[in-house]
Amino acid sequence: MRIVVDANIPAADACFGELGELIRLPGREIDAAALRDADVVVVRSITRIDEAAVDAGMSGGSPLRFVGTCTIGTDHVDMRALARHGVGFASAPGCNAEAVVDYVLGSLLTLAERQGWQLAERRVGIVGVGNVGERLRRRLAAMDIECLACDPPRAEAEGTEAVVPRFVDLDTLIDECDVLCLHTPLVREGPHATHHLLDAQRIARIESGTVLLNAGRGDCVDGLALRQRLAGPGDISAVLDVWESEPAIDAALRDLANLATPHIAGHSLDGKLRGTHQVYAALSRHLGLPARVTLDSLLPAPPLPRLVLDGGLEPEDALRRCLRTVYDVRRDHDALYRESRRRGMAVGFDACRADYPLRRELSTLEVELRGGARELAPLLEGMGCRVG
Repeated sequence: MRIVVDANIPAADACFGELGELIRLPGREIDAAALRDADVVVVRSITRIDEAAVDAGMSGGSPLRFVGTCTIGTDHVDMRALARHGVGFASAPGCNAEAVVDYVLGSLLTLAERQGWQLAERRVGIVGVGNVGERLRRRLAAMDIECLACDPPRAEAEGTEAVVPRFVDLDTLIDECDVLCLHTPLVREGPHATHHLLDAQRIARIESGTVLLNAGRGDCVDGLALRQRLAGPGDISAVLDVWESEPAIDAALRDLANLATPHIAGHSLDGKLRGTHQVYAALSRHLGLPARVTLDSLLPAPPLPRLVLDGGLEPEDALRRCLRTVYDVRRDHDALYRESRRRGMAVGFDACRADYPLRRELSTLEVELRGGARELAPLLEGMGCRVG
């Protein structure tokens, strides 16, 4: 069995090597020709598995049997084409959700530090309350931060039984929140389409002083309209991890964003290995084989497992220090500027992703609290830290 795997998927050898011949290719080189001789394909979001690719996979000497994506999102895979040919499919829902929430909180706390405000003083609007949005809501609740939620499909499904205290429509959320966090999938058509969900009209309505953070899909925001708003009044802030036309993103928009990163919000080692293992387990089930490799066997010990805090720290400062112990968003912001200017935008963007340094999640950090810092225990536990 020939298994084509994105070369940047970690632990591919450990998980898939025992199942067949492994062929590792850069994600952007996994095309119709590569699928023609593949029995199994395992990709990330940068690889487009469209109808032509699926048809090519079915036309080879050994028809395509299974496609897996080690990502939460699936909009890069034509699942209808897979279903039409009876090809198995699996994604990795929730695999990197904790890492994305680390990114969101780290970015907001960094921006608050730079601009001189407190996150606790803001009302946060979450657009898309799925694996990421729900986790973000819970962590913000641990900080006693008021949240509004906008998720029409979930609101329709749950009705009055919704666990989120308050669902509102998008325009209400824009009007009433100081921070807007987008965590939506890309849906191009239908009653809940998200392509350019924030269009020029909505971007123009955003109140002065608002922070817009997009860690969902780049096409959910009209990039040109956002660039014009940032270049004009310059009265809102933007944190952008996802972009239209990746990897050849708009350099002018990159320069105007307060924090600009190369689609790495979920790039923790934990999230990547979790995604690999979820697809491996699904493929094993598809083949009728036991999943012998465990996730625990893939995860190494964290390089900095313990932090000691004493008294004298304000809650947000303590949380900022804990987050930066495992992940500092400023590193990724600086890397995108450096590499895109040195190598060109598209090559530099992809290089940041391909050569991404080790990053762990906040849940791997144990925090010892001494003296007056012990009162921080509920906050840090609510953030996912292990408090000793």
